[in-house]
Amino acid sequence: MIDNSTLETLHNSLSGDVLFDSLHKTLYATDASVYRKIPLAVAFPKDEKDIKVLIDFATKNNITLIPRTAGTSLAGQCVGDGIVVDVSIHFTNVLEFDEQAKTITLQPGVVRDELNIFLKPFGLFFGPNTSTSNRCMIGGMVGNNSSGSTSIKYGVTRDKVVAIDTILSDGSKATFKEITSEEFIQKTKENSLEGKIYKSIFEELSSKKHQQEIKEQFPKETIHRRNTGYAVDEFLKSDLFGGNSPTINVAKFLSGSEGTLAFSTSITLQLNNLPPQKSIMVCSHFASINESLIATVTAMKHNLYNCELMDKTILDCTKSNREQAKNRFFLQGDPAAILMLEVSSNSIEETEVLANNLIADLEKNNFGYHHPKVYGEDIAKVHYLRKAGLGLLGNMIGDMKAVACIEDTAVALEDLPSYIIEFTKIMDKYQQNAVYYAHAGAGELHLRPILNLKKSEDVVLFRKITTETAELVKKYKGSFSGEHGDGIVRAEFIPLMIGEENYQLLRRIKKAFDPHNIFNQGKITDAFLMDKSLRYEIDRKEPEIKTIQDFSESEGILKLAEKCNGSGDCRKTVSAGGTMCPSYRATKNEKDTTRARANTLREFLTNSEETNKFNHQELKEVFDLCLSCKACASECPSNVDVASLKAEFLYQYQETNGYSFRSNLFANNAKYNRLGSKFPTITNFLTNTKFAKKIMGVATERSVPKLAKQTLENWLKKHQFIPSKKAVYLFNDEFTNFYDAEIGKDAVILLERLGYEIKSISHDESGRSHISKGFLKEAKEICNKNITIFKDLISDETPLIGIEPSAILTFRDEYIRLADDKKSAEKIAENTFTFEEFLAKELEKENINKSFFTKKPKTLKVHGHCHQKALSGTHSSFQILNIPENYTVTILNTGCCGMAGSFGYEKEHYKVSMQIGEDTLFSKIRNCNTDTEIAAAGTSCRHQIFDGTKRIAKHPITILKEALS
Repeated sequence: MIDNSTLETLHNSLSGDVLFDSLHKTLYATDASVYRKIPLAVAFPKDEKDIKVLIDFATKNNITLIPRTAGTSLAGQCVGDGIVVDVSIHFTNVLEFDEQAKTITLQPGVVRDELNIFLKPFGLFFGPNTSTSNRCMIGGMVGNNSSGSTSIKYGVTRDKVVAIDTILSDGSKATFKEITSEEFIQKTKENSLEGKIYKSIFEELSSKKHQQEIKEQFPKETIHRRNTGYAVDEFLKSDLFGGNSPTINVAKFLSGSEGTLAFSTSITLQLNNLPPQKSIMVCSHFASINESLIATVTAMKHNLYNCELMDKTILDCTKSNREQAKNRFFLQGDPAAILMLEVSSNSIEETEVLANNLIADLEKNNFGYHHPKVYGEDIAKVHYLRKAGLGLLGNMIGDMKAVACIEDTAVALEDLPSYIIEFTKIMDKYQQNAVYYAHAGAGELHLRPILNLKKSEDVVLFRKITTETAELVKKYKGSFSGEHGDGIVRAEFIPLMIGEENYQLLRRIKKAFDPHNIFNQGKITDAFLMDKSLRYEIDRKEPEIKTIQDFSESEGILKLAEKCNGSGDCRKTVSAGGTMCPSYRATKNEKDTTRARANTLREFLTNSEETNKFNHQELKEVFDLCLSCKACASECPSNVDVASLKAEFLYQYQETNGYSFRSNLFANNAKYNRLGSKFPTITNFLTNTKFAKKIMGVATERSVPKLAKQTLENWLKKHQFIPSKKAVYLFNDEFTNFYDAEIGKDAVILLERLGYEIKSISHDESGRSHISKGFLKEAKEICNKNITIFKDLISDETPLIGIEPSAILTFRDEYIRLADDKKSAEKIAENTFTFEEFLAKELEKENINKSFFTKKPKTLKVHGHCHQKALSGTHSSFQILNIPENYTVTILNTGCCGMAGSFGYEKEHYKVSMQIGEDTLFSKIRNCNTDTEIAAAGTSCRHQIFDGTKRIAKHPITILKEALS
């Protein structure tokens, strides 16, 4: 038994870290699979020396090392009860680039898409393209021999591996690369572990019997996606073992070995020229899955660059996803399947011919009922829709989930229709409506049964369906793992898939590489049981968890947390665009991902012995850097709204542990501002002193927002409103009222000039500050008051509009979960808009007279507020700022500004807040010409822009008001 003091000694011997607290062990207990194993510790090595120390420690203590990069593995490769070794933080460098040879050497923690951003200026790219490409890392891709949608044109990762630098199980270094047969023989004579490995391979593969057994039992050679077991069939290409090749490369054998043979420290890849730039995607619609598969054989004769499938289940999931609904533009009717068929060339005219020939061939054979052509940037939207399929499957409400177990089968293309017919019979026998999607052109569909793995009867089905599918794949001489690897879920079936003799051969080779079995035990050989160590305890009574928010839409807060399937979209880097997850982007720590927060909450709500299951320091720590930006509510394919989870956690935790002075101060900001606004000059002076900031717990580097000399509320009382048939209710939020009163005045003047009557009535604040600080009792009271005030006033004819996005959008979001009168809350939500949304709608109705505005030119750059992006969108800002006909408007591709209400003011969060601002916002603002005007609807955003760049940003309202001629 290894105690904490031993692990502490290990920690002290590394340049990097070894963490063994319950939080980090919880975070790394799962990946994107159905499995959960609490590790002994998590290591973050900084260099090769650290890895050698870890290997020595594992050998002496008889434990295993589980290598991990992004942790997006679907088969359980990244879970185990030893030390998880996360190389995603420190092993992230490009080491060498040879443009002439078109090769690159890099460390395993380099993100695939970031690699291609680096390569693009040189006209090169790394071809294998997984659905997780914006966060998966090269080490993981090599470990799993990943492929993705481009494999039909550019091959799989194994095809691209040139060399791998490794540390072997005895701590020695070895480089595996292409060598001649003579050099291979020489290697077998070396008295080292590397020499013994070469000798073992030579002795095993020289046997004619073994060669014949491999040829008879392994998947068909025509199936280029083959990940079942170790790739010993690769060796048969060598003239040493009956093939024709005068060279041999053990690095290709390591590809797909799931970190069970050696620890990779650097990888050299062969690159391709960038594909032709002129592409057209034909999105063929089919009435049945089988028809689409038969059509695939015809389509693949057309030199396709992509041939991907989406079925009705996947397409239906996209209907309710905020981010993906807009990518459904090409759909007609209700197809059972869509084939995404991409043709490319160097001219659009030639590509049109290719697309038309493809469509003509399909129509000649009566395949499909609709064949729309998609061009340019719209192609990426269709790809994004398909890529999101994995996460969207996790968006099913309740405990029934599409389970990854048989989703990776690959057969020869000509066998695919027949295979699917037989597979469907298996599904029908078990009353399953399986999900079909992904790589039709490669003979691989991601087939998933829908099961509840919390129930013993479905766990039995889990094994039965997996077993029968394995037997069916074997019948067609296919690969049980096409690209996702064996892991835990499929490794148990390797003897069935390749025969017992071949399996024993794999065991002997594993022992040659790793005699003490320290590398990723339980994967490929001597496998863990596929129906044990599941993420959920079986037949366990669900804990009853009372919440102040209504989570019934997800069947409770626990099931909302459980919607996270571990796909890791929240680990997207800055270059991937979007906003999620800003704190992870700043720290690169798994602890600060959406996935970590959901998984930790799930763990403690399920297993805590506390009366208040939220009462755990680990939860406080994991939620600490959540900015409540709400990007996860739209960008997470499973729509895991962590902002709502955080608000509930804070409430529940603070009910037991008390509310701090600073939290009280920020939550009740409006109440204190009401007092301070009686003497604004004095208040502004005092709050900006270092003494006051220290008392408030505010970073001394921050400028505290200044109260307006006159509140908007007082101004409105004196204002003479202009009657009109077109009336709107203005929500005077607490931020505009006390700080940004001038913007409120601009809003009134602008709307009245455009012919609208402003109705202003006494109402409560929005409750945004209370929600963000977990003061949910107070927020609920505010919500109910506002619903009572507005329920008989707000309608399609008299909408409610607001200035500050985070305040007005509470009506569309949190109020639905907090209101006692939910029906009225939903009715108000339907007719509540941001100022930009309202004007954009009026513009579309041609109710805005553009002649009221200046014709002088102006350049504008727009930064969108996080809540606006998540719940509303920034297109309306673009539309209304283009009302003046000579304004040139660009929506900046920025993420979160980093301020996030009070977050960026808090002293312990200041550095992270500024780093988030630097990630995507500040540099873009600094690069703007001085005569370019910056637009930002959020009050926090405008303050952060000023603090980070000293540039003044204006609300779109003010810009339009100033544009009135």
